[in-house]
Amino acid sequence: MRGRALLIGAGCALVFALALPGAADAELTCARVPQLASEFLHSHVAFKKLTPELETRAIAMYVQRLDASRSVFLQNEITTAEASLTGIMERMRKGDCEPLATLHKQLVAENAQLEEFVRQFVMAPGYALDENVTLVLDPAERGNPKTAAERDTLQKSLIHFQMSNYLSAGEPLEEAKKRLVHRYELRTKRLKELQQDDILAGFLDSFALALDPHSNYLSADVLEDFRISMSLSLEGIGVALSERDGYSVVERIIPGGAADRIEKERLEPEDKIIAVAEEGGQPVDIIDMPLRDAVSLIRGKKGTRVQLTVLREGEETRRFPVVIERDTIDLAEQAAKLRFETRERNGKKYKLAIIDLSSFYGDSDPTRRQCTDDLEKLLEQVKAENADGLLLDLSRNGGGLLEHAVQISGFFLRRGEVVGVQNSREQLQVLADQDERILYSGPMVVHTSRASASASEILAGALKDYHRAVITGDDHTFGKGTVQTVTPLPPGEGALKITTALFFRPGGRSTQNEGVEVDVSIPSMLITEDFGESTQEYALPSKEIPAFLSSYANAIGPTDRFGQVDSAEITELAKRSKQRIDESPEFKDLGEKIAKARKEEKTLKLADLMRERDEAKANGDVKDAKDGKDAKTGKDAKNGKAKTVRTGDDGKPLPDPAADDEPTPQLEEAVAVLADLVELSRNGS
Repeated sequence: MRGRALLIGAGCALVFALALPGAADAELTCARVPQLASEFLHSHVAFKKLTPELETRAIAMYVQRLDASRSVFLQNEITTAEASLTGIMERMRKGDCEPLATLHKQLVAENAQLEEFVRQFVMAPGYALDENVTLVLDPAERGNPKTAAERDTLQKSLIHFQMSNYLSAGEPLEEAKKRLVHRYELRTKRLKELQQDDILAGFLDSFALALDPHSNYLSADVLEDFRISMSLSLEGIGVALSERDGYSVVERIIPGGAADRIEKERLEPEDKIIAVAEEGGQPVDIIDMPLRDAVSLIRGKKGTRVQLTVLREGEETRRFPVVIERDTIDLAEQAAKLRFETRERNGKKYKLAIIDLSSFYGDSDPTRRQCTDDLEKLLEQVKAENADGLLLDLSRNGGGLLEHAVQISGFFLRRGEVVGVQNSREQLQVLADQDERILYSGPMVVHTSRASASASEILAGALKDYHRAVITGDDHTFGKGTVQTVTPLPPGEGALKITTALFFRPGGRSTQNEGVEVDVSIPSMLITEDFGESTQEYALPSKEIPAFLSSYANAIGPTDRFGQVDSAEITELAKRSKQRIDESPEFKDLGEKIAKARKEEKTLKLADLMRERDEAKANGDVKDAKDGKDAKTGKDAKNGKAKTVRTGDDGKPLPDPAADDEPTPQLEEAVAVLADLVELSRNGS
């Protein structure tokens, strides 16, 4: 049996960090896809055989994947495409993948026509941005156009939204036109370059997603990125890249990495890497190269050197080489962090510890960095500093390794059951904390959000069921109550990530769909109808089993200072928090934004988006280059933080990547709740 790793993250976004290359690209064959589909069904928690309904779902997922923005194919073309793939699994067993190849050719042709449509539209004399266009943001809500005229109207709206990104960032109109056309040229080019194994990988992943939102087929390259994101350790140059208009652009320099240690000519955010060469070798042009391929050229073994040709645009445009020696990178900025704050209650000052744990990271190699080791060291610091209370921030924690969630839960409990894992045969395995040590026994708040998922829900759920901590945040957590098993395939084929079980809190409730309900609600913009597990397509239903609570979990020793949070304390904490929120100008403004978002979340008018950008500029969030900001990128010359509101290809506003590093009023209020809890516990109320 191949080695497996249990994962319970809400979803692992690909991080194009620069690390050692993995195995060769997956080389799927037509007949291999049904075999791998059978492996999914053999282990999946809910599906055991291929039914016509499941195949229909997989086909629909694949066709939707080809046109995610619902702007390329007409509705009748979607219907025809899905019908052409009926019985595809049986045909693939016989080595016949012609329906997939035919559909891909049609996709290429449609995108080539779209490319020409964009070119003619924006290059036409007198083109101007139409701020009166509106767009239904959810592609599923608006559906595919029924007629060619409807498609033209939709595509024009999307083009206006996309053009607004360039214009708002300071691009001259003519340059913005060229860049947008080039974006569509690249899309067509990439589709033409896709090989059969790429097409098959896309179909197999669509089959996995038809089982549930968290099962996936991971190609060899994707598997390597996945491993890096979980381990927080890699070998490379220490740079995070993104792809923009055919360029590999430096997003940030990872602290402590090789690029961060260069003394002379250094890389900077917004630099464009246009060529890559091994030391002594010939440069390879990477303009218009897919980011994954460019990254594979930059990756390499520790101690080797790579030469990057860099294009830097500013008052003057420079082109110069940068030589970097690859080294091991410890992604410390993603690791658990500790800080202290002081809050006053009734004339008494309390020292509060805040630990930010953004993921349950770790590696199968015990010598590598583990979040459990990091957190244990931080809790030792908390104890050494005689902190009066602890806040564990899981508001950005999307999950990670199951065993780490169990072990960290045990840091705050004496001993006892933490989580139950139920497989497809309804066999329940209870995972418990067997270590009688309590690393922290004082007043505690666990701060969550709708983004807190999976492993973070296990921890929050266990501490809630044992009344060990007060849970703050959005109304409830994400609601991902499933366990994924990653099964490696033979070299070059990648791996299967399969949902193999449901997990249950000690109280018997599963967090699947419902999440963990908070004790003290602190609203944020994540409280929407379209954020959470229950909104995911084909999400598995919730379940409940008999409770398996331990009577020893809250056993307190002579040196422990805190037992359980009672209902009276929670009622008082919620009352105080609500009063602060009601009186807070920040939360009043937030409430207005939430109300507006709920009212207008389905449709966006470009004029409204442009007005928000103008208001941001008027408030000093976005300035011209003469004010210390790059007119093209909208980035602060000092800290490089993007402030311009941007939209994606589908017209949806994109999040500010710098926002995660900024303190939030929600976290500040959670700290205030902790201060209240400390006061109540000290007063014996």
